[in-house]
Amino acid sequence: MRTAGTQAIGVRTPIIREGDNLPDIVVSSVLACCEEMGTPLQERDIVGVTEAVVARAQGNYATVAQIAADVREKFPSGPVGVVFPILSRNRFATQFKGIAAGADSVIVQLSYPSDEVGNHLVSLEEVLSKGRNPYTDVFDEEGFRVYFPKTVHEFTGVDYIELYRELGNNAKVLLANDPCEILKYTKNVIAADIHTRAATKKRLKDAGANVIGLDDILTKSVGGSGYNEQYGLLGANKSTQDRVKLFPRACSDFVRKVQELLLEKTGVRAEVLIYGDGAFKDPVGKIWELADPVVSPAFTEGLAGLPNELKLKYLADNDFADKHGEEAREAVIASIRSKALNLMGKDESLGTTPRYYSDLVGSLCDLVSGSGDKGTPVVMIRGYFDNFASE
Repeated sequence: MRTAGTQAIGVRTPIIREGDNLPDIVVSSVLACCEEMGTPLQERDIVGVTEAVVARAQGNYATVAQIAADVREKFPSGPVGVVFPILSRNRFATQFKGIAAGADSVIVQLSYPSDEVGNHLVSLEEVLSKGRNPYTDVFDEEGFRVYFPKTVHEFTGVDYIELYRELGNNAKVLLANDPCEILKYTKNVIAADIHTRAATKKRLKDAGANVIGLDDILTKSVGGSGYNEQYGLLGANKSTQDRVKLFPRACSDFVRKVQELLLEKTGVRAEVLIYGDGAFKDPVGKIWELADPVVSPAFTEGLAGLPNELKLKYLADNDFADKHGEEAREAVIASIRSKALNLMGKDESLGTTPRYYSDLVGSLCDLVSGSGDKGTPVVMIRGYFDNFASE
């Protein structure tokens, strides 16, 4: 029996710069890695490329001044409310500088005890121990600090209430979980949340707000800026003190190009995706990693759909509880080879992961490449579509 299953390998590349031919760099780096390991590329191997280097090669950047210009065009006068931003220097601080620079004044409304991806100002236990109700209680900064004087992030050591107030030129800070609280201060609102943005925008619009989302800012070039037609500022992160890197564009063209180049050079049809933040939750810090609008903005067609898998534990404990050794192995293999094309709702699939391949594979890539100094913005995954019956 073959003992090696799925393998995920970080692939080192040169430092990627604006204007680089990234498909060529990715393909040459993957093939060099295969040669170094002594194993050729194989059918249905997966090549993942982090969105960061795709956007960098495209030169998809915007400055604080360009963000400010777009905000000013959308809200020519009056105060602007910013509702439910995530608590992040990398993911929102520079964007907020641009928003504040483009508005007459800013009121920023933070959700509590945490933002939507799990960055906490305080713990839920602390909120409840003080007799506060996060569903109904509304605070200004002074009132919040009466109950919760210390709001320093556990991992970063940053007080985000203080940070956003100072970045917004002494912006007013409001803490509430009903987005409509902002309408007591202004009708001009930017919904800054990511995954809940549609619901937030609908509630505000229904309540009479003039509302846009981060996904409505920089959907086209402003003063020569980069842009993203679909996501705007969503998925952007800090490049310098006064510039952000936006989520990449033309992603489908990129993955097809890499797939075609690999096929041309090896005769092998690999699957290719661009990946951003993975979708998983840290059990200690309570942070749900996904600060990008999607895990994967583009992938080749072989990564569409969901797994259709049997749960080996279920088979071993139920159908084949009386079998052992080679007899059990052969029975399991026979079940896998004859499994139904759609196992949804079947007991024998209970406990398998009902998530899209692109989200599963993208999350795996993000974990392998990390976000620091590993130098592996490309990840190669082998044997992902194998199972216990694969030769």
